[in-house]
Amino acid sequence: MSRIFLPLFLFAFLAACAPQMMTVGDPVFEPRIERASAARAVMADGARLPMLVFEAEHPRAVLLALHGFNDYSNSFAEPGPGPWFARQGITLVAIDQRGFGLAPGHGLWAGGQRMAEDVAAVAALLRAEYPGLPLYLIGESMGGAVAMRAMALDTPPDVDGLILSAPAVWGWRQMNGLYGAVLWTAARLAPSATLTGRGLEIWPSDNIEMLRALARDPLIVKETRIDALYGLVGLMDSAYAAAPEIGKPVLLLYGARDEIVPAAAIAGTVERLAAAQTSVTSACYPDGYHMLLRDLQREQVWKDIAAWIAQTAPPLPSGHEGDLRQCGPLAGRD
Repeated sequence: MSRIFLPLFLFAFLAACAPQMMTVGDPVFEPRIERASAARAVMADGARLPMLVFEAEHPRAVLLALHGFNDYSNSFAEPGPGPWFARQGITLVAIDQRGFGLAPGHGLWAGGQRMAEDVAAVAALLRAEYPGLPLYLIGESMGGAVAMRAMALDTPPDVDGLILSAPAVWGWRQMNGLYGAVLWTAARLAPSATLTGRGLEIWPSDNIEMLRALARDPLIVKETRIDALYGLVGLMDSAYAAAPEIGKPVLLLYGARDEIVPAAAIAGTVERLAAAQTSVTSACYPDGYHMLLRDLQREQVWKDIAAWIAQTAPPLPSGHEGDLRQCGPLAGRD
């Protein structure tokens, strides 16, 4: 009998343990934007999310920009797209999401629900600050997943569309069962243990100078807690599930050399969007990596985004608009 009860006991014990989540306060404040010394978005619980604002002189549209995992708002500064968009008449506002950059709880996971609610709150503030202008969410990797998750809230952000650059949609349902089981167990036995990714032969970008700058940046999370990684997978899963609920035009961008988010998960997301009759424009960049917005060929991606916002007729300027089901790590190679 012990052979039966011991595994059941261990499973019950592990299930009772939980990964650590960031402590979040009660909603007692009216969200607002502060610009005293530096721009910050103050959330309902008093959390202050640093903002980088790339202001166009005569804006014709506004982008609320969401960074990737372990990154922060600086990802949209040079060599990112913020200054370029400002010169094209598009104001870009990037925030540090909770747990990243200078936002509260550096290195801890705030939860997909909370991050999505923050996006909705900031979007409402930007609507008030830029009345009458089109407002879009632009998310890179994890930021794309947060944008998608936000659209499944009871009160989703009032935006005109989503721009998803290699959105993180590789959740539990797409993950190898063994990997999922190992992560689930590790998040309960050693949630505060960290991983660095050293030794992995994975290239997120061909912009080596940019990658070296990230390695020197003290605000980049370089040792990832296992419970934060566990939380990320949950967010990716909820983003994939949220695809049919988006209900706004979507521009989905993916690089054929992306080694982070599998092509199958991206293609499945496009199919779910299309099945829900969401207007989707997709592009596959043959020489693009995961960090499309900062790759060496980043400007062609920026031009595609600007053209899509301007609602010019297809094809996109790059000529890479196409079926993402044919876009993968081997596409475009000899």
